[in-house]
Amino acid sequence: MNVYRNWFLGSRPWSFTMTTISVSVGATLGAIDGEFSWGLFAITLLAAVMIHGATNLINDYYDVKNGVDTLGVSTAQYRPHPLVEGKLNPDQVKIAAYGLIILAVLMGLYLAMTRGWMILLIGIIGVTAGVTYTAPPFKYKYSALGEVSVFLMWGPLMVEGAYYVQRQALSLGAFWISIPFGILVALVIFANNIRDIATDRERGIKTLAIRLGQKNGLHFYLLLVTLSYLGILLMSFLGPLNFWSLIVFFSLPVAFGLFRQMRKQIPRDADAITAKLNTAFGTLLVLSLVLKNLW
Repeated sequence: MNVYRNWFLGSRPWSFTMTTISVSVGATLGAIDGEFSWGLFAITLLAAVMIHGATNLINDYYDVKNGVDTLGVSTAQYRPHPLVEGKLNPDQVKIAAYGLIILAVLMGLYLAMTRGWMILLIGIIGVTAGVTYTAPPFKYKYSALGEVSVFLMWGPLMVEGAYYVQRQALSLGAFWISIPFGILVALVIFANNIRDIATDRERGIKTLAIRLGQKNGLHFYLLLVTLSYLGILLMSFLGPLNFWSLIVFFSLPVAFGLFRQMRKQIPRDADAITAKLNTAFGTLLVLSLVLKNLW
């Protein structure tokens, strides 16, 4: 039983809420513009979660292999890290990750054949970005590009992809709506990197947080959170959202509490508590789109 638990924890299932929200935003926008297919939604979500899980496993594999993740780092202190703890075999983790990718690719090929070949292009970009996040030859996470990639993957790419599956077309409205949530997902990585400035610098890793420094990094963090809410406000009055989307502002207390905590002291679980904000924000955004569709 512990073996299954270790594999489950190794995939970081708590992070799948971000993928679920991104896919749900795109699919719900597709439902607003036409008919909705629960079957297509389920296949899209399952494929996206598999790629996300594979990316998490590959990320951990190379972070451990490159000496970035050890028992002493903050990440291993606040959450289970079976690979660092020696509870999972590294070679098996790598095989499992690529196995998940193969399953996701098969689902993507089905969607491409039935809904349009644009899905294939989106899938290739997503898989490539996920694999090369920490894997050779790019390893771009270590070159201050992690936040940019995460924003693009969980923002425009995933939302537009889910919309395309439903409507067989891209949407400018979906693109704009994807930006605020994509920013907040990227801030999960950014919060992690602010916390790890000292240890990352020791390991020769370059991150956006290192380049900005802790003080400027916190200011940038606040700015991006503010812009996310401002984006929702503007789109609620100017389109493509409507007044229902103002319920997203019910998540503001989470944002205020988070930033007070970050300013006082960067917590070991800075990425996890930032994820709570994007979960609250994203869930309310999806709810607002459902309400828009109903009324």
